[in-house]
This record gives sequence, structure tokens and C-alpha cells, in this order.
Amino acid sequence: MGNEPENGKYKLLGFENSKGLVVVMVISTGKIIKVKISEVVKSEIIDDLSKSEIKDIYRKYYSGGAAVTAYEIYDRNERSWMIYVVLNLILLALFVFTNIAATKLVHLDLFDLVVPPAVFLYPLTFLVVDLLNETYGFRLAKKALLFAFGGNALIVLLLNAVNFLPGLPGWKLDVPYAEVVAHVSSVLVASSVSFVFSETVNSYLLCKIKELTNSKFLFLRVFFSTFFAVIIDSFLFCYIAFYGIMQSADILNLIYAQIAIKMCFAVFNVFPAYGARSLFKRYVAGASTA
Repeated sequence: MGNEPENGKYKLLGFENSKGLVVVMVISTGKIIKVKISEVVKSEIIDDLSKSEIKDIYRKYYSGGAAVTAYEIYDRNERSWMIYVVLNLILLALFVFTNIAATKLVHLDLFDLVVPPAVFLYPLTFLVVDLLNETYGFRLAKKALLFAFGGNALIVLLLNAVNFLPGLPGWKLDVPYAEVVAHVSSVLVASSVSFVFSETVNSYLLCKIKELTNSKFLFLRVFFSTFFAVIIDSFLFCYIAFYGIMQSADILNLIYAQIAIKMCFAVFNVFPAYGARSLFKRYVAGASTA
């Protein structure tokens, strides 16, 4: 199975035996469609599926739905969607971290640069979104972005609400806490706008390049989708967060530094993308045959 060509347009998700339906995902949009088995074997859908998927569809077709395959909908969903949940949680954790870590700036003596520490981990969000797009499609990747955005906003809202509670007189962390939360809240607007725009562009380009290349050249779509997303994210975040606080020249230097660092991660992201895709195929798409 490891040498099979990738699905270009459609991906088999499972079967609904009680209704005689095949559940298929349109890869470019993430749309889920349900088609009768008899219609699938006569349509263009089956020409785009992998050999193992075609084999299981014909097993269902000739057995009248009685044959058990690796794509039984309830068995397949549990493992697949647990991974989807885990990727959502990782995306949320990275997003929350970048907002809080933005309260501290780091000076790199070697390059004479000042950057927030989040710049070293934030590019991992592009990798997570790439994996979501590769595995679950554009529609579910967008839902993950909205989940991360909403979860982060809720956390910041709750942190601000704590400021209105009566504090302990003389407690030395009251003032620093209020200052950190105030800064995190101001950064939230900049990071949220840049996050939603850049990750949406990243998701769209990834799916579009995948469609244009017929699901080949994973390294190209991972790199170029991240490349444009990094530029958009850096410009939006830095100008919204620091406009009026820093000189335009300093903001541009900060943007250039962030783009350079994030692009290094864009190159690095190609390798775990291949590894994660291989693991997903082995342990999710094919493990139920064991």
C-alpha cells in the first residue's frame, strides 16, 4: 500500500451498510458526500481511489454490503477523529502560548535582533494546519482554525475577568499579573487577525496546489503555502501590535527577522509532514485490517 498513488480528488471514508451508501470526501473542499455503492462503481469517483479503496468497494458491492472491510464507518471514525481532536488541541495550545509569550522580547546578540520567543514555535501552527488539510480537507481545517481562535479568545476573556476579583492586600503579583494580562489582551487582536488570515491563506494554497499537482509533490505545497502565509502573518501582526509604539523602520526590521526565522521552519516542516502523512496512512487508514 505504501507504493500506491495518492488520491487526487476523492477519499473513501467508510460505508453506511444499513443504507447501502459509500461515504466519500472531496479532498479539495473537505465536503462529505454519500453515494449508493451501485452508483459509485459506475462513476468517476472509483477511478480516483487507491487500489485498496477500490477493492473494498467491490467487496461491499458483490457481497451486498455483508463483507467487513477496513473502512467500516464506526470503527474508522473513532481513531481518525481522535487524531483530529489532538491536532485541534495542539493548534490551540500553540496559539495560546504565542499570545502569552509575546509579553517577553528576546534580544539575539549574535544578529542584534529583538524578537518575541513565540516566533520560534508559532511556525509549528502552519505544520499542524498542513496536516489537517492533508488528512481532513479544507473545510475541517477551517473549523480547527475557528476552534483555536475561539478557545484563545475565551481564555483571554477569563484572564481579564480575574482582574475584577478582589485581590489580597499586599500580594506582590497583583500588579504584574494585571500588566501581563493587559498586554496579552492587546496582542490578542493583532495575533487573531494575522492568525485567521495567514492560516486561511495557508489552507487554501495547500489545497489548491494539491489539486493542481494531482496530489503530488508534497514538499512544494507545504513550502509555498507556508511561505506566503508567513509573510502575511508577520506583516499583519507586527503592524497591528506595534504601530504607534515603535518606529516604522524598527517594525520593518522586526518583520524581516520574523520572516527569516519562520522560513527556516517552513523548510523544516516538509520532513515531519512526510512522516506524519506516512504514520496516518499506516495506523489510521490501514491499521483496521490488522
